[in-house]
Amino acid sequence: MNQDIIKITNEKMASTLDVVSKRFLTVRAGRANPTSLDGIVVSYYGVDTPLKQLATISVPEARQLLIKPYDKGCLSLIEKAIFESNLGYTPNNDGETIRIIIPVLTEERRKELTKQVKSMAEEGKVAIRNIRRDSNEDIEKQEFGEDEKKSLTNEVQNLVNKYNKQIDDILKEKEEELMSI
Repeated sequence: MNQDIIKITNEKMASTLDVVSKRFLTVRAGRANPTSLDGIVVSYYGVDTPLKQLATISVPEARQLLIKPYDKGCLSLIEKAIFESNLGYTPNNDGETIRIIIPVLTEERRKELTKQVKSMAEEGKVAIRNIRRDSNEDIEKQEFGEDEKKSLTNEVQNLVNKYNKQIDDILKEKEEELMSI
């Protein structure tokens, strides 16, 4: 039973780390990356639909995204959703596809994106701490001896330290990517 708590805690923390990593992918670093459009949702026939379900997204050049919708009737809806996404992209609609030229990031925009990434990392750390709190509450509810409770609480804290370090590592890597020209 006691190792189940540690196993579940580890799985939840690994899942949190995975979410933080995926959120980092949506922050662009001056290069074309189709995952930067993952958060865009298009109102298609009254249903909020992720962009990647409505079109293929490719990278024909290093700083260009090409969006080719399966239904050409939704071109203007996709264009509108990209404008409203606040990603700083300007879509060019040619009647068949949408091209997005990725602008070179200014120093100010790089710093803004770095702050955004730090905020995402902090949210991940808060989630890790919440998992720790829940696990510690579960440990307290169990009928373990004081030594075993202390041991399990220490194991949970070790997991917190491990995952916080991993979040810090991917944050540092992302900051370097954003600040490099």
